[in-house]
Amino acid sequence: MQTAAAVSSGSGSPSGVPASLRGILPVLVALPVLLVLEWLLSNSPFATYLLSIMAVNIILAVSLNIVNGMTGQFSIGHAGFMAVGAYLAGVTSLALKDVALSFLPVAVSDQVFLVVALLAGGICAALAGFLVGLPSLRLRGDYLAIVTLGFGEIIRVAVTNTEAFGRALGLSGIPQTSSVAMVGFWVFLVVLVARRIAGSSHGRSLWAIREDEVAAEAMGVNTTGYKVRAFVISSFFAGIAGGLFAHFVPIINPGSFTFVKSMEIVVMVVLGGLGSTTGAIVAAVFLTLLPEGLRSAFAAFGSGSNLAQQVDQIRMPVYGMMLVVLMLSRPQGLFGTRELWEVVPRWIPRRRKGM
Repeated sequence: MQTAAAVSSGSGSPSGVPASLRGILPVLVALPVLLVLEWLLSNSPFATYLLSIMAVNIILAVSLNIVNGMTGQFSIGHAGFMAVGAYLAGVTSLALKDVALSFLPVAVSDQVFLVVALLAGGICAALAGFLVGLPSLRLRGDYLAIVTLGFGEIIRVAVTNTEAFGRALGLSGIPQTSSVAMVGFWVFLVVLVARRIAGSSHGRSLWAIREDEVAAEAMGVNTTGYKVRAFVISSFFAGIAGGLFAHFVPIINPGSFTFVKSMEIVVMVVLGGLGSTTGAIVAAVFLTLLPEGLRSAFAAFGSGSNLAQQVDQIRMPVYGMMLVVLMLSRPQGLFGTRELWEVVPRWIPRRRKGM
């Protein structure tokens, strides 16, 4: 039994970790792991690119899950907030391209400027989320989906007709300073934030809004305020994902942020289970690797000259079939509202007593 002296001094905890370190312990564990992963993949450009795409999709799925899963709203314009973050982060990096911090090594200086660009894109996306969410989140039903869909299309048309963003040709020349460690850090951060929200009083209010918004409001929950805050957090991480994407692809153009991209993210959230953070992660990983599997299949059995076009033509029908099968067999998604560690023990056969 834990003594009162240990509790009062903060040196004891049920897990044996000092209370002063419990908040920062995940960061202390994650950073060396990410650095080792960066070193292991330093000589594999394709693995680095694929892992970066996977990480961006995880950030998008987990952040959208805060709104669609935990809060019970329905946003289908997440690619719009991703576009805001991508273009603003790209423009910021181009503006800082010729600036140097002489007191730091070049590699460290590049990462500092990358973080500044990511924060600029994330904050602008969060501001856009606030401006979109404040009026629309007072509504119920499908109105939010219509508003977010319109916002995504407005952003796409705006960047297509803006000279500073390269119009339809896109924005090029952005420094390719993103790394596996950087995208992995933001994956870790968004998962940590989502889990902390889910276990907090703020998260319980979001769950209450999801289950019955009228009852939650009757119990004194400021439903609009909680929904707007969740929407802003989700938009911020979507902007971060867009900024990361802009810093490891050669060029960003409006075609990367269409309604199709928004629906891909929605499919990830629904497939994993609305409200399950680990479900969103598993679905994002699976749906990122699926096109690569399709490309390998076409390369083995079909023509290899237009693999990208063939995969794009078949990918969305495959996603649609998966959703239909899922809705018929398991409407709550793979994990429902539970997490991976809550589901896996049910699948492990237990040993009978006396054996």
